[in-house]
Amino acid sequence: MKKLEINPKAKALIFDLDGTLADTMPVHFWAYKNILTEYGINFTPELFATLAGIPAVGTIEKLNEIFKTKMDAEKVGHFKEQEYEKIMHKMKPIVPVVELAKKYHGKLPMAVGTGGYNRLAWKTMNILGLDKYFDILVSSNDITHAKPHPETFLKCAELLEIEPKFCEVFEDGDLGMQAAKSAGMMSKLVTNYYEVTIGQNI
Repeated sequence: MKKLEINPKAKALIFDLDGTLADTMPVHFWAYKNILTEYGINFTPELFATLAGIPAVGTIEKLNEIFKTKMDAEKVGHFKEQEYEKIMHKMKPIVPVVELAKKYHGKLPMAVGTGGYNRLAWKTMNILGLDKYFDILVSSNDITHAKPHPETFLKCAELLEIEPKFCEVFEDGDLGMQAAKSAGMMSKLVTNYYEVTIGQNI
């Protein structure tokens, strides 16, 4: 596996959280799978992969389109987040990305830009001991337009007080990579640096 490095031009680093710093994807997968069984939806790792980076409510809306179901997106999205919170202690760090963040802590300004909810994002950071490395976290609560819109990352740059073109984004999803590109930032897809195992038991 090749080693994750930063772009030499980077003056600030912005990390996505789920699937980038924190291996939360298996936890999100099982939270959805556990909740959606009662709606007759067989939630597979392949299906989950097509929904990466979409917040819970948006995911339920997409599933309604795919399966012609009539789930209340707000309500079921909320159930999913409750289920996720029950099992989130099982998550693990994504070692190469976390090591990179630790390496540049105190050397370059850093932020987290996530599509998740603020409270759960900070709880994730806390579980993995990442809260001591980051002061700035932009969540879905802080923006109007979710990824692939660049707002999340542009807000990070603004809070970091670094021009977008000097920020490097670390992401695991297509929507996040699109958001970084639209923001005029450098970006790196971290899934090239670790093995993804979503469907296994956690």
